[in-house]
Amino acid sequence: MATLEQEIKRNIRTVNDHPRKGIPFKDLTTLWKNGPLNKKVTMAFVSKWRDRRVDKIVGIEGRGFIVGAPIADRLGIGFVPARKVGKLPAKTMRVNYRLEYGTEGLEIHSDAISKGDRVLIVDDLLATGGTARAAGALVERLGGKVLGFAFVTELGYLKGREKLTGYEIHSLAKYDSA
Repeated sequence: MATLEQEIKRNIRTVNDHPRKGIPFKDLTTLWKNGPLNKKVTMAFVSKWRDRRVDKIVGIEGRGFIVGAPIADRLGIGFVPARKVGKLPAKTMRVNYRLEYGTEGLEIHSDAISKGDRVLIVDDLLATGGTARAAGALVERLGGKVLGFAFVTELGYLKGREKLTGYEIHSLAKYDSA
């Protein structure tokens, strides 16, 4: 019987040269269309975090919404979207961060996290760690406590964990090489 990590890897498509030449993009849409596996992934996160007294899930745009919202639903807690700049309608808190090819911004509504909220940050994939670190900074600026980060997959060879030192990081499947 295959492990969950093996099942996940078998159900993720790699699209070469996307979004630019030389990038082997991990496409999780092929995992999500597999209902039973998608449920296993969600329940693996629920099992891991159920007893940790999580108050809110922050899902990072856009695929973190797909992963995070069902976890929040199963845990019976709130879901907070962390979005690209200009996408949220009310007052926001913003963090800018560097990418390998420029800068980007991430925002959360200013009233989305209350002081003392225990928050799990969720995304589909950990690559270089910049976006996840920005989401963590937003949660902490708003007075929340980051309990950890949860990812379906992790590209270990890009060393994103190094930007998240000091936090618990949980990934279900890890790629050690491209």
